[in-house]
Amino acid sequence: MTEKKPHKEILTKSVVTKEGRKLGIVKDITFETRTGELIHIVMKDPSPYCDQLNLENSQKGEALIPYNSIIAIGDFVVISEEDLM
Repeated sequence: MTEKKPHKEILTKSVVTKEGRKLGIVKDITFETRTGELIHIVMKDPSPYCDQLNLENSQKGEALIPYNSIIAIGDFVVISEEDLM
């Protein structure tokens, strides 16, 4: 069973790909209010590499990473780049 982590524990963590490329920093997490399903990580300070990935953007122009692309959360939030394509 996956260990649940509080929202505040994930905020401000660096987001990296499993290959080690830095994408940015977690600013917030979006979720479906009716079901509680986690939808996106909202990024701040996106790296130049992140800009090349053609990610979906929020209404404020912030990069969004699908929550289901997360592989692990520890010192960093590690995502699978393949799941972004």
